[in-house]
Amino acid sequence: MRYARQIALPNVGRDGQQKLRAAKVLMVGAGGLGCPALQYLAAAGVGTLGIVDGDHVELSNLHRQTLFTAGDIGRNKAEVAVERLHALNPDVKLVPYPEHLDGHNAARIAAGYDVVIDGTDDPMARYLINDLCVQLGIPFVHGSIHRFAGQVSVLNYQGGPTYRCLGPDQPAAGEFPDCAQAGVLGVLPGIIGTVQASEALKIILGIGTTLSGKLKVIDPLQWEERTIAFARNEEQVIKARASDLHTFMPEQNCDTGSSIDAAQLMEWLAEGQRIHLLDVRELHEEPAMDVPSVLRIPLGQLLGRLDELPAEGTLVVICQHGIRSKRAMDLLNKAGLPLRILNLEGGMAAFASSKHIA
Repeated sequence: MRYARQIALPNVGRDGQQKLRAAKVLMVGAGGLGCPALQYLAAAGVGTLGIVDGDHVELSNLHRQTLFTAGDIGRNKAEVAVERLHALNPDVKLVPYPEHLDGHNAARIAAGYDVVIDGTDDPMARYLINDLCVQLGIPFVHGSIHRFAGQVSVLNYQGGPTYRCLGPDQPAAGEFPDCAQAGVLGVLPGIIGTVQASEALKIILGIGTTLSGKLKVIDPLQWEERTIAFARNEEQVIKARASDLHTFMPEQNCDTGSSIDAAQLMEWLAEGQRIHLLDVRELHEEPAMDVPSVLRIPLGQLLGRLDELPAEGTLVVICQHGIRSKRAMDLLNKAGLPLRILNLEGGMAAFASSKHIA
């Protein structure tokens, strides 16, 4: 019997297995955190797993996103995850949402789920997930990583604190680096994602002590752990309940007229058009762009180095996937520079087949 070893546990049993079978868990992000969490939840027999991810598999994902193989490169992550998880456990209902979670689709997608797990690497997305869960009355399992450390908490559970109670102030766009900027040891999201799955299973089964009101910080490099307690803040809960979810829009989408695709940029370069290129990735990130006079200023340094930018003309902003460059474009527009500023859609990942790659 598939679940025999699990049913043998005195605080699970057949009744607990039925609870798992009836449960619905929504995983936002099928990346480094989402892959291990989804694998263990599917293996445990959670009845319905929803998977939200608008990204596509890339070669740089494979050292940590263990549901994918080299043959999946270019395919949507949510759809590939469904295939792999069905092979692992065909009894689980798997629902792919091949789109980015935003203020327009969040309530539609999350309706009917019992638990939401955050597998994103975007701090701003956590406020959307938090406010969504507060408004729908759904527990939220938070997880995040930064270089060699990760953290986990359970939020909005049985009257406990929310993510806004932990972090009342939303960060400015680009304030915190994602894993593409900061780097990540592949095993770390595996550890954190597994802990997230464990917390979700405890919530469903109603067993043990969850991390509600606690932030568990794990550093496997030194193998140190610490737990930070935090309390519910009613003012922040009210703020989450009153939040207009429609104000949370995906960073991945660029306004028409303020972006350029890889094909158009290649054409401009081939024609020798006078354009300026600004690469806002970290200096160590590859591939590099083999075009003369590319200005490289990491996003976190941009506002302090505005004097290095051209005084006029067209500036095309570049990053790895078109997300940080969109943030940079917004910052530069707010700074009132006398430039036409365009974002390279899809970033260097979309430009990878070009002869301009070093």
